[in-house]
Amino acid sequence: MATNWLITGVSSGFGRAIAKAALDRGDTVCGTLRKPEGRAAFEALAPERAHALLLDVTDERAVHDVVVEAERLTGGIDRLVNNAGHGMVGAIEETSLAQIRSLFEVNLLGAIAMIQAVLPAMRARRAGRIVNVTSVSGLAPWSGTGIYGATKYAFECIGQTLAQEVAPLGIRVINVAPGGFRTDFAARSMAIAERTIADYAGTAHQAQQVFEAGAGREQGDPEKAAAAILAASDAAEPPLHLLLGADALHYAEDHFAAIAADIAAWRETSLSTAIAE
Repeated sequence: MATNWLITGVSSGFGRAIAKAALDRGDTVCGTLRKPEGRAAFEALAPERAHALLLDVTDERAVHDVVVEAERLTGGIDRLVNNAGHGMVGAIEETSLAQIRSLFEVNLLGAIAMIQAVLPAMRARRAGRIVNVTSVSGLAPWSGTGIYGATKYAFECIGQTLAQEVAPLGIRVINVAPGGFRTDFAARSMAIAERTIADYAGTAHQAQQVFEAGAGREQGDPEKAAAAILAASDAAEPPLHLLLGADALHYAEDHFAAIAADIAAWRETSLSTAIAE
């Protein structure tokens, strides 16, 4: 049976790849874009089944209106993919509070607004899948990506707690944490901290260098990622956590191992803090 999707950020990257994969198998997709220039090209992917909707996810009223329109166009949203967002590099000290607020508005608050807008209809139908595109940086942080990673850490928490809240209502949540994929994430979609402090040349500044050097040469294939996401969202028992890419697995496993090592090494200290009876 065909599935109805609402996917944010379909102009390029993961959003475009997921939308195309869904359309290619006969599904209906409402995809959001920020600029009207891309509407015709998106709808040409599958006339009558590809619907381009203009949206800035930081506009709460517009988010509500887009969800209402997507419900009308599809007859009911089966799956929401929270994909819209962008990256940022720079030391925490170098990043202005205005930049930080702006990134949280897009990467986190916009996604929460989408979730809140689709849930009433999903709850009424007692069915639905919510796919959150987070990042391995939301599981394993690294110098120079702290603010970006913080938005994804928070998004990971939202997805994990949301899964607990909506499971009894027939709604499932999948947090997708990709590593490096051959999208425009490391180029057009990357913001840079406003200040430059020389003391961070050997630490935080390396993140920008890594992204710039690797742009266009990432090992991840967006089309294969889209296929994996569709397979996970189709599963009777979808995963709450889906890491994509060998690099994502490597960084996450190393990070969790380091946490486990600290817990083990300091276990007695942790247990020593109880009130003596």
